Amino acid sequence: MSDRANSTASRDVAYVLHPYTNLKAHKENGPSLVVNRGEGIYVYDENGKQYLEGMAGLWCTALGFGEDRLIKAASDAMKRLSFYHGFNGRVPDVSVDLAEKLIEKSPVPMSKVFFANSGSEANDTAIKLIKYYNNAKGRRVKKKIIARDKAYHGVTVASGSLTGLPMVHNDFDLPLSGILHTDCPYYYRGAQAGESEEDYATRLTANLEEMILEEGPGTVAAFFAEPVMGAGGVITPPATYFEKIQAVLKKYDILLVADEVICGFGRTGNWWGSQTYGLKPDIITSAKALSSAYVPISAVLVSEEIFSACVDESAKLGVFGHGYTYSGHPVAAATALEAIRIYEEDDIIGHVQTVSPAFQDGLRAFGDHPLVGEVRGVGLVAGVEVVSDKETKAPFSSDLAVGAKIVAFAQENGLIVRALGDTIAFSPPLVITDSQIAEMLEKFGAALDQTQRWLEGL
Repeated sequence: MSDRANSTASRDVAYVLHPYTNLKAHKENGPSLVVNRGEGIYVYDENGKQYLEGMAGLWCTALGFGEDRLIKAASDAMKRLSFYHGFNGRVPDVSVDLAEKLIEKSPVPMSKVFFANSGSEANDTAIKLIKYYNNAKGRRVKKKIIARDKAYHGVTVASGSLTGLPMVHNDFDLPLSGILHTDCPYYYRGAQAGESEEDYATRLTANLEEMILEEGPGTVAAFFAEPVMGAGGVITPPATYFEKIQAVLKKYDILLVADEVICGFGRTGNWWGSQTYGLKPDIITSAKALSSAYVPISAVLVSEEIFSACVDESAKLGVFGHGYTYSGHPVAAATALEAIRIYEEDDIIGHVQTVSPAFQDGLRAFGDHPLVGEVRGVGLVAGVEVVSDKETKAPFSSDLAVGAKIVAFAQENGLIVRALGDTIAFSPPLVITDSQIAEMLEKFGAALDQTQRWLEGL
């Protein structure tokens, strides 16, 4: 390791508190990778080693690293208007342009856009809007919100409560009261023997309706759902799931929030995951690929009905008392607007549709590998779940941390992927080519084989 790499690693341990990291192990061993530049779909460590970024960072760098148009858009915007806010009716002009474009691109009719800075903030804002809306409608007990086990909606106190993963709740005293969790639509693990996807979806929908009736329909305000569940294990919905879930929500006048933070802007092969799976949401949250992660920004799209109720309530109260200093930041808005132009002009959605068969079929070919239980995905997002016994689907002992071992071997081979338990997640930049997909598959295959040999040696 170079002197600079050693210096960076030691300073990292001394000064940085890392997210989603075993802090004790990090304190003892230092960072697992120090990255200092990126180009296209690749990043490079401080020794110059190249890595194919199979996760687009964190599901987000859709247009790859070093995209000149985004760099120029951010630079030009910073020179023109380095900051302005949206408080008290003021607004940077480019924020209006971006809001107009997002309404144009929305999968269902929407009325207004609220800007924030992360997916967590977007979902936190959605929770507040749901409460504000129901208070405006005089429904002061219709406040409970249902999310799903294994969901990921963020890590603020409220959005972290929506998230259905124990590590986000444990010893943070979450979830908050009034936030409930129903079944995760995890067909591979949750279906009964001989149960079809359609029957499984029917059973989960019945369980949701039973929960609503037990809580009281007049107390349940909203249901949050990712079209494809990301951090919970890249879980795609079983056939007819969202069709049946939405019928129940409509029956009891419950809002649907589509969390498009990962799925939005082409990841599933359409502009929105809602289009891929037939969702008709009342609120949409988005982030990540909105600016290809070049500048932090997120957006909440709301229906006219919700906006109108907010107007009435703010008139009564004197102000709509919600907002962030950096909401609609002009540099972030300009960067996001340019990202959308690139999606349009370079037909990124069409490109995803063209290359996704090689990606999905290539990963599914690993279904014959002794370690692989299931491969699932859509578009350019997928999960490969490894098991100790393919016939029984028995998982590996958590003490072995097999998923983490695969990720470590992949990194040795110059590939960055992510372990979600024993599911290995893939979410490469949307600009990946067929030849780069082949490279990714080769490196992953080598990592799987190394892991198998490691397990045989235990």
